Amino acid sequence: MSSRPFDRATSLAALRNETFDLVVVGGGVTGAGVALDAAARGLRTALVERDDFASGTSSKSSKLVHGGLRYLQQGEIGLVYQALAERQRLLKNAPHLVKPLPFMIPMFGKDGVIPAKIARLLGMAMWGYDLTGGARIGKLHERLTLDEAMSYMPTLPRERVVSAYMYYDAAADDARLVLTLLRTASLEHGAVVANRVAVRGLTRTGGTVDGVEVEADGEQFTVRTRSVVNAAGVWADEVRAFDEGTNPDSIRPAKGVHLTVPWDKVRNSIAAVVPTMDKRSIFVIPQGDFVYIGTTDTDYDGPVDDPQCTPEDVQYLLDAINFSCTGGITHDDIVGTWAGLRPLVKSASSGRTADLSRRHKVARSSTGVVTITGGKLTTYREMAADTVDEVLETVLAGQPGVPQVGKSPTKHLRLRGAAGYETLQGAASVYRSVPSELVTHLGNRYGGEARVLMAAIEADPTLLEPLVPGLPYVKAEAVFAVEHEMANSVDDVLSRRTRSRLLGRDDSADAASSVGGLLRDRLGWSATQLDTSVEEYQSAVEHERTAAGLPVVHVASDA
Repeated sequence: MSSRPFDRATSLAALRNETFDLVVVGGGVTGAGVALDAAARGLRTALVERDDFASGTSSKSSKLVHGGLRYLQQGEIGLVYQALAERQRLLKNAPHLVKPLPFMIPMFGKDGVIPAKIARLLGMAMWGYDLTGGARIGKLHERLTLDEAMSYMPTLPRERVVSAYMYYDAAADDARLVLTLLRTASLEHGAVVANRVAVRGLTRTGGTVDGVEVEADGEQFTVRTRSVVNAAGVWADEVRAFDEGTNPDSIRPAKGVHLTVPWDKVRNSIAAVVPTMDKRSIFVIPQGDFVYIGTTDTDYDGPVDDPQCTPEDVQYLLDAINFSCTGGITHDDIVGTWAGLRPLVKSASSGRTADLSRRHKVARSSTGVVTITGGKLTTYREMAADTVDEVLETVLAGQPGVPQVGKSPTKHLRLRGAAGYETLQGAASVYRSVPSELVTHLGNRYGGEARVLMAAIEADPTLLEPLVPGLPYVKAEAVFAVEHEMANSVDDVLSRRTRSRLLGRDDSADAASSVGGLLRDRLGWSATQLDTSVEEYQSAVEHERTAAGLPVVHVASDA
């Protein structure tokens, strides 16, 4: 199918006027994966998102593309194998977004001795991870000496560390991955994609759902379709209620929380998995001049639209990192927080959310709505393929006018930006206004499309200025977000198109007016609309900080 412009106005017109083979509800990683899979097979595909793309769980993960050692320890060997195979595909299909990441697991002991059982179990886990698929990355795990461990993370408590293991996984900016999937689906495979389109109901003919009632910009209309996929994550039951009449209460949300602190408080050159005081573990992941720490995994029964990091969450993670780090990290060091909800599928047995399976579930209702729940960021592609297979086999089969399509092509489908990424540094000589370190930064976010931003900087050198002082983003990125990535607000730019809110919460709030000024003319805002967008962002940041019980902390003054 021919490409579509990734433009909201154009998409809204198509939603009003065209009939689709498949409409996806939900613009997180699962919905984005389904839209790409369906469009790449040749189905007339649309996706609607109530808020902004990846504004829920898919921008608030640990940002890891991994198998998960703890799932292996829980006996989920098949899930780990699947996830590691998907990790390898992403490394090939999105090399600009997904990067190998070495991890260290320090082993703590007493008087220089590790309990034999712990050493044996961890060694077995390392070999199990390699054999399950971890070695596909091209490296096996290795044992580190005490000195080697300390060189990678000098703030470890030397008197308690005996040695360590190193293994390899991968990481990605979760929100940027979602956006790239959607832009690939639209620009290269013809999917119609729109944010801020809320589902208000479903229509039926002869007992089969054939339309999605939506509201956009105050207007209500029906999107005509032959099938519907519910990929709304923690909101999946709300969508099912439109179809089934009652909320099925099938999702058990689990809250995960992270903190961001300046890198010099930890000084780890590689990622680490460190033990906590209650015998769990947390990730400590370097991100340029910052480190993020998390995650928790606890039951959540609050409003799913507004999960927040609480003072108790903050204290738990501070206690956890200070148990395994001598940096003496305090509330005054926290420059960002985020809380997200995992859409876990309820099981008959109770217990910790950490013990629930991350396997996904595809189900079809009597009216033909297919719902995909569960899973994890890493396995989105296989989840999407299974979902589209279900739609083709049980809903679209035999319907007139549906194109004949084959199996999912996404195992080998390179994502937008992969083309031209490897040659980006060579092309940098053309763009003399762009420093080499910025070429690297842009390449790792936009891939080959970084040339568009570099050309914009050449034409307007003011776009080289920092978007938020103390953070790595430049003004060209905000302009690109509005002109090419369907950003419609200050929040879209600072929370998801860039990750300014995660890395410098209070500095980003201070910069909101400047960012709004960049957006105003390009979005055709009035002065009132500009003020509203700025104030909404600043209020959200203040609410986030207050909910966590944190003081104002500025990155720029600490850098």
